[in-house]
Amino acid sequence: MIRRTLAEIEPVADKTTSYFYALLFVRRPELRALFPAAMDVQRDRLFKALLTAARHADDTAILTTYLSQLGRGHRKYGTAPTHYPAVGECLIDALARHASRTWNDATQAAWVRVYTAISQIMIDAAAEDERSSPPWWQAEIVGHEPRTPDVAIVTVRPDQPYPFLAGQYASVETPWWPRVWRHYSFSCAPREDGLLSFHIKAVPAGWVSGALVHRARPGDVIRLGPPAGSMTVDHGSDSGLLCLGGGTGIAPIKALVEDVVRHGRSRPVEVFYGARHDDDLYDIDTMLRLQKSHRWLSVRPVISDGPTLGLSGQLPQVVRKYGPWNAYDAYLSGPPGMVRSGVDTLVGIGIPAHRIRHDSIDELMASVAG
Repeated sequence: MIRRTLAEIEPVADKTTSYFYALLFVRRPELRALFPAAMDVQRDRLFKALLTAARHADDTAILTTYLSQLGRGHRKYGTAPTHYPAVGECLIDALARHASRTWNDATQAAWVRVYTAISQIMIDAAAEDERSSPPWWQAEIVGHEPRTPDVAIVTVRPDQPYPFLAGQYASVETPWWPRVWRHYSFSCAPREDGLLSFHIKAVPAGWVSGALVHRARPGDVIRLGPPAGSMTVDHGSDSGLLCLGGGTGIAPIKALVEDVVRHGRSRPVEVFYGARHDDDLYDIDTMLRLQKSHRWLSVRPVISDGPTLGLSGQLPQVVRKYGPWNAYDAYLSGPPGMVRSGVDTLVGIGIPAHRIRHDSIDELMASVAG
């Protein structure tokens, strides 16, 4: 019944989403303050998250992992347990209106059961997180290094310890766009001095990325949500690491390499660093210095457009020519299209899907948007 509803509303998802928010803000106008002034990106996020959770209602493990992370992350918006019933009522009313062919009493009862489970997992995860972590961290910018006209490396000092793993990402809010959060991967493994670094690329109409690249300066203070993501190294394994990093997607790949260094184990790490042009390889010198210091590390730049002295072509297709990779765990980070084609390529050459790690496509799209 859940899936039939999802199939029916898919062609009218925009109308359903708009109706959902209209109901929510009319019935509970005080909740409007939890959302950014401009709803262009945020408008879809909450509704899509609820539908994604419902789609996995019969997979307890995936559902719990996804929703626990969501529940912890929503603390930064000021979400409270008392808000969940209102959201659930508006969700069900919006679905009932726009899925009229499949909607009946039994369908509504199914959605009530699913939403009750969804909200309880999120509430419990937020309550558990509250016992040990703040809803967000203040972080002072202590370094701002432009690398290209639209890429900068931003280093920050959190106001209290920030526990994370190499390969994860954080949501970031700037003082110039309150309540607008975007996701950025850490470009470093945890450091003794507690500093965190991000590689930020300003994208067209990107409010947060544009502010961080062109406006931010040392001394400015941003906010960080809790760490998230599962693209982390299994240090209990002897498998090699096959890493594909496209554009600023090299940031978490660099963090993974540093993480292997920190753990002091020599295991083969093969990095393919992709960009459109040679000039876009803004962090190649750093990666080559790491390669020079560690014999187990290999770094290959790959250029998709224009002349180059290195490897030429689309990143996943170039990786295909090397290998074999059956003894490696794969890590992909970069534009959504690259990640999709990379996963398809790696599965096609025999790497099992459970050994391929990357940020979720939804999170990638959210990052690209801003």
